[in-house]
Amino acid sequence: MIWDQIEGNWKQLKGNVKEQWGKLTDDDLDVINGQREALSGKIQATYGLTEKDAHSQISDWETMLTNVFTPDEKIVKESGAKPLPDDKE
Repeated sequence: MIWDQIEGNWKQLKGNVKEQWGKLTDDDLDVINGQREALSGKIQATYGLTEKDAHSQISDWETMLTNVFTPDEKIVKESGAKPLPDDKE
C-alpha cells in the first residue's frame, strides 16, 4: 500500500490504528495525522521500541491493510475509506 493512501484515509483508518496500537490516544492519532514518521516516533515512545522495530510493525500493518482493504471488500464500503488501486497494474 502506498503511504499516500493511508494519509488520505487517515480518519477512516484511525480505528484500525487503535486496534493495532491500543496505547495510542485519540490525541496522538490527531497529531500523527497519517504521517508515517510521526506514527513511528509515537510507537517508539509509547511502547519503548527501537526505530527498526517500530518501522517493522508499521510495515506489517501496512501489508495487512493491503490484504484487507481491497476495492471490493465490504469493510472498505462500511468504513468509508477510498478503495485502493490494484497494485498488479
